[in-house]
Amino acid sequence: MSRTNPSHDDAVNATRHWLEEAVIGLNLCPFAKGVHAKGQVRYVVSDAHDEETLLADLEHELHALLAVPSEEVDTTLLIHPCVLGGFDEFVRFLDLVEVVLNMQRLQGVLQVASFHPDYVFADTDPDDITNCSNRSPYPTLHLLREASLDRAVAAFPDAATIYERNMQTLRALGHDGWRALRPGFSSDGSK
Repeated sequence: MSRTNPSHDDAVNATRHWLEEAVIGLNLCPFAKGVHAKGQVRYVVSDAHDEETLLADLEHELHALLAVPSEEVDTTLLIHPCVLGGFDEFVRFLDLVEVVLNMQRLQGVLQVASFHPDYVFADTDPDDITNCSNRSPYPTLHLLREASLDRAVAAFPDAATIYERNMQTLRALGHDGWRALRPGFSSDGSK
């Protein structure tokens, strides 16, 4: 699987596989299974090759998400394989995402989570297995409705423990288990 210029189908299929096998399969996000099972996840592939075009795609998708009832589409995965391939530039771009949310007056209505093939948490080594909790096949912005997130957190009594549980799960799985789970990725979870 190439990180650049995949077909839309290839990018969506790889992302769906990651969602099903890693995110849901390892229960990294206990909220994902329900919306996936109900078909409420929208997969969108951006053809952007620059940040300006990606920002326009992001704005469009934020408003598209708000335009439909949550029962139809509860969350959107905006996959952008041709831009922000470097993790440092991806992290810098997230500041612009917050600016867009503020300018569109969407703070408290929508939020954007981030996933990247080379994701590295602050104060971890790049090859630390725990980084894999946020590693996706392609750079991806996850658009979430705050109201849906609030309902999910209220229904999951130990939401604050998700992060620690994920770290334990990934450490127990190890690099070999992660590689077996996600064909096409190296032992450290990157391409």
